[in-house]
Amino acid sequence: MATVLVVDDDRHQRLLYEQELKFAGYDVLLSTSGPQAIEAVANQKVDVVVLDIAMPGMDGVETLSKLLDLDRQLPVILNTAYASFQDDFMTWAAEAYVVKSSDLTELLEQVAEALRKRGIDVPPPSQEEK
Repeated sequence: MATVLVVDDDRHQRLLYEQELKFAGYDVLLSTSGPQAIEAVANQKVDVVVLDIAMPGMDGVETLSKLLDLDRQLPVILNTAYASFQDDFMTWAAEAYVVKSSDLTELLEQVAEALRKRGIDVPPPSQEEK
């Protein structure tokens, strides 16, 4: 089963993503900050990262750089409420860029696509989605 690391300083956002990703068939790890995410990637098997940008302390752009220093092949999906970050060339190293929404369809599709590109099996859609 693929493991998704969700990095977001907002507790409710983390819990929502955890629930939806688990329902979609993934193992989920949660981090509240960039340093915590870096530690998780250094010490655990992580197949894809969903990373918020606007976080206190180490923001998502700096975290992205440090994660890719650990593993150049690690797909990182930037997930933020601010579409303007898409224009920041520092974010171009990310696998995908998804603007936060109450509809998680695009985020789930990007996670599945990132895993497929790495040759990792993706769970079939749940019965509810069919």
